[in-house]
Amino acid sequence: MSVDGAVVGEIRPSSQGLLALVGVTHADTDDIARRLGEKLWQLRILDDQQSAADTGAPILVVSQFTLYANTTKGRRPTWNAAAPGAVAEPLVTVFVNTLRTLGAHVETGQFGADMQVELVNDGPVTVLLEL
Repeated sequence: MSVDGAVVGEIRPSSQGLLALVGVTHADTDDIARRLGEKLWQLRILDDQQSAADTGAPILVVSQFTLYANTTKGRRPTWNAAAPGAVAEPLVTVFVNTLRTLGAHVETGQFGADMQVELVNDGPVTVLLEL
């Protein structure tokens, strides 16, 4: 992942890794961020029904307010459901720190930056993680 041509976060797994696109909404809390980090770490979505905790798979975390796009009216999405940066950034940090405390190798992007993210989606498999 790069910002202005400079790499800011990167995982190069020997087998598998996870890309976590993290969106934060107004109702989210530190507790929710911690629980989601724990859930991602234990989620059995890798080969042979293993988790990142089982395999040590690295995790790339990207803050992604656009996950809360509302496209129900018109042709322009709105992001009213996304928490503002001052609220979202600390919660993304709680999510990342939870993963690191559990033993994960975590790389991150740059909050609020225009990032170019490259992904090889194995499968492809994409999972919406909720509590």
